[in-house]
Formats: sequence, structure tokens, C-alpha cells
Amino acid sequence: MKIGILGTGHIGGTLGKHLAKAWHVIFYGSRHPKDLEMLLKESGNGAQAGTLEEAVRFGDVVVLAIPWRKKEDLPPPDLFKGKVVIDAMNPYSAFGTIIDLGETTSSEEVAKLLPGARLVKAFNTMGFNDLQSKAFKSGKDRLTIFVAGDDVDAKRIVSGLIEDIGFVPIDTGSLREGGRLQQPGSPINTKQLTEEQARALLQSLKK
Repeated sequence: MKIGILGTGHIGGTLGKHLAKAWHVIFYGSRHPKDLEMLLKESGNGAQAGTLEEAVRFGDVVVLAIPWRKKEDLPPPDLFKGKVVIDAMNPYSAFGTIIDLGETTSSEEVAKLLPGARLVKAFNTMGFNDLQSKAFKSGKDRLTIFVAGDDVDAKRIVSGLIEDIGFVPIDTGSLREGGRLQQPGSPINTKQLTEEQARALLQSLKK
């Protein structure tokens, strides 16, 4: 599958390398694509780099891994229409504090900017170190990555990518309710959870 990744920091770069290892073709979008020679070499499998817009055009799936506070800098929304878009961003300020969004969620705000995109919240609840070191496990040793969204087929596609890199996908529900569960500060955010532990925790939250 062709995957465009917007942002080449800890999450975007690590996720790109994992997906390339799983034989997906990666295109990194960056404001400084000429600086990504080492990342392309580490990714292998024909990974490419270019502008943010080029990455969106390239990908059947597009990963948003830029700072959430800079979401207005994303390429034109028409480019995202019909694409599966993974929102891996969290609403942190430039000072590292959680931005209070009131009754809405960070992914709902992204969805407003990208009408027509098949948005799925994922890869935002796991810390960079775990994403880097706990990939490609098998059996009961696999950790959980949560997904939320309103498009069932899009969640299926994203869940498949999660399985490809050795994690267990667990659906938390809609973009609103499930997305809220995945926000920073929630009981499931940044926790190392096996599938059994994750399902037990989600069940306890419903009581």
C-alpha cells in the first residue's frame, strides 16, 4: 500500500520505518525533504521524500504526524477527499500542555478542516519509545494500539496496518466518543496494554 506520512519526527519517522519494513511504500512529506537522506536509507523499500502536498497526493493512506497546533498548515483539503487519513496528533500547546477543547475532540476539529477525508484516530496513545521498541511482536506479547472513527471500512484498513507492524488494534468507537477516550489524560493514553489488559480497562470504563 502507498502511504504518505506528513511529519518526520519521532512518531512519523518511526511509523514510516515500521510500515516500510512491512513492505508498504512510504512517501515522507516535509518542509525540508532534502534533509531526510538518512531516514530514507533507514526506511528502505523505495521510500521517498517530498513536500507535504506531494505526500498527500501519493498516499492511498495519509498519516498526520505534525504538531496538532499546526494543523491549519496542512495541504489543501480537497487533496484528502476520499483518502483514509490517520490522525496521530494530540492537542498539545507549544509549551507541552494539553489544550482544553471543551466539548469537542482533537480529531473532530481535524475532520472540520478535511471534509470528505475518511478520518481515523490512531497511533496517538502510544509513546514514541514503545512504538519504536515494541513493534513486530507476536502472540500475547503484542501491545494495543487504539482506533476510533466513523468510517467502518477505513478503521478496518488502519487496523490492518497496525497488525502489519506487530500490534493489536482495538476499536474504541466513533470519532467523538472513541476519540475522547484516546485524548491525552485519558485512562488509556500512554499505557502499555496487552489486548487482554486493554479490553478489561475499556470494559471497566463503561461501568
